[in-house]
Amino acid sequence: MPTPREPARRDKADGLRAGTDDGTDDGTREDRVEEVLVRGDRAPVGRYRLDLTTGRWAWSDQVYAMHGFEPGQVVPTTPLMLAHQHPEDRGRVDGVLRRAAQTGQPFSSVHRIIDAAGKTRTVAITGQGRRDPGTGRVAELFGYFIDVTKSQQEAAARDATAAIHAAAQRQAGIEQAKGVLMVVYGIGEETASERLYEAADQANIPVRDIADSLLHLFAGPDITEFPTPEAIDKFLTDPVAPDSL
Repeated sequence: MPTPREPARRDKADGLRAGTDDGTDDGTREDRVEEVLVRGDRAPVGRYRLDLTTGRWAWSDQVYAMHGFEPGQVVPTTPLMLAHQHPEDRGRVDGVLRRAAQTGQPFSSVHRIIDAAGKTRTVAITGQGRRDPGTGRVAELFGYFIDVTKSQQEAAARDATAAIHAAAQRQAGIEQAKGVLMVVYGIGEETASERLYEAADQANIPVRDIADSLLHLFAGPDITEFPTPEAIDKFLTDPVAPDSL
């Protein structure tokens, strides 16, 4: 995507590029916040400042990196920043920034960006407004970008692992139930599977629930006799849901 290539200048006062020194005493407070954010095994964190009069952003080097640029490679502006938002998230982010510019109230948003290399990242932006002492209007937004891509990926991996384990447990129950049918009826695995799934379809009960019920009724630790074909026939004709046991 086209981006302006005018190099941004760096403010020595706060380490941000393409901005102007705000002349306030908020730097110390912001530094303390950043120290809290970066403590421990941290996600990448960068600072920003948005001049609402010019629409220009001042980014720390970390924010440039999140967007796939070298520090100072481009001049950050609102159109540039929105151009890097994921298309499905762009309208929501724009709305968050517009509300913050009107109210000056603290805000936050977690959304996806597409960096200059085409890589999708998940970032959190948090901040608040600063009013012009003379006019009382919100003149500036400032705060932090936090790259939470790795955290999102780790959470997704944990969810996927849990889902795989749960699926494996469900499948194990189904396989055991098929084994009961194979022994009782003297049938093969494919036929046993068909009988189990037919019963599930007719009763409109998930096959894993029928398998759990069958094992509970006929193959539990307290069962001393193997079920008869007649008993299994009766069960498959009118299966019992697990919550009815």
